[in-house]
Formats: sequence, C-alpha cells, structure tokens
Amino acid sequence: MTKASFIVKAIKRYNGVCNSRYIYTRLSMKSILLLFLLFNQLFAFFEDIQTFSASFRQSITDDHNKTIVYSGKILTKRPDMALWIYIAPVEKKIYMQKHTVIVVEPELEQAIVKELGNDLDLFAIFSKAKSLGNGSYLADYMDVSFKIEMEDDTIKSISYKDDFENSVEVIFENQKTNIELKESLFKADIPNDYDVIGD
Repeated sequence: MTKASFIVKAIKRYNGVCNSRYIYTRLSMKSILLLFLLFNQLFAFFEDIQTFSASFRQSITDDHNKTIVYSGKILTKRPDMALWIYIAPVEKKIYMQKHTVIVVEPELEQAIVKELGNDLDLFAIFSKAKSLGNGSYLADYMDVSFKIEMEDDTIKSISYKDDFENSVEVIFENQKTNIELKESLFKADIPNDYDVIGD
C-alpha cells in the first residue's frame, strides 16, 4: 500500500467513524449477537424448515423518541449457517457458522471476528418462552426480555430493549422457506485490505 493510499484510507475510516458514531452505538455488538442467536434459535425450533429467507426492517428508538430504521435481508440454512445483510442506512454483513460470527463493515473497511464458545445453548431461549396468547411469546436471555410475534407458524417480529435502553423492533416480510441456498453464500468475503479484529 502506498503512502497516499494509506492516508486516503485513514481519512475515509475517520470520516466513517464520525458519520456513523450515532448509528453504530445504536447497533452494539451485544445487540447484534443477541438478535442473531435468538433468530437462529427460533429457526431451529421449526424442524421441517431447512432454509429461511426474509427481508427485514429494524427500528431502534431511544429515550428521546428518536428512531433509526435499518433495512436488509436475512438468510439461514440448517444446521448452523446464517447471514444478516444490512443495506441501509449503512452496509454491514453478519455471517454465522457454528460458533463463529464475522461482521464485515465496508464503510469502516474492517471485519470483526467473534467466537461464541461451545457452551452456547441455542435452545435456551425458545424452550423457556412464555406464551402470551395470540401468537405472542416472551423469552428472557442474557438479561434481555424478547417479545416474539408469530403468525401462521412464521416469525413476524422480535422486539426488545438493548443495553442503552433503546426499544428495538425487527419486522420480517416476504418470508420464504425451504428454498435453495448455496453454502457459499454463508462464507464471509473479506477484502485483503480490510483490518480484521478478533477476540
């Protein structure tokens, strides 16, 4: 990498951090992992579903009633593969295979690798969920209470409060099950010039 390209990259990264500071604080790593794991758990609950895809809209509302809305797509495949693709307002891809999560952030030119450990019980959430009636469930996991809305045996929405006491709601649309999804879709593509941040 030339000195000029290094400087350009550094400036771009600094601007990306400044412009995205509000957005990224609202989408903390713990929030990402909790949502990721919860959805995978719910997916695992339906034994007849081998693959699942949907578009999603994720809204995060703070204590001043300011809301940020993310949109994107989710793909999952048994036994343990998932991909969340955030399209707007920032691009981000979150890959999961077994106990490894990789977050690829093009705006910051970096990838974060997180090992979840082998002691993670993916069935801990839904197995302890309490039915509220009318397709609604309440599940507690890692000190967070999740409200799960089901409709026609399909996950309609997930809502919860994050570490910052923000109200988070994820609404799923255009759900499709048992469609062909190649395993290559779930392998993180990290450009060579990205910084890789591990545990």
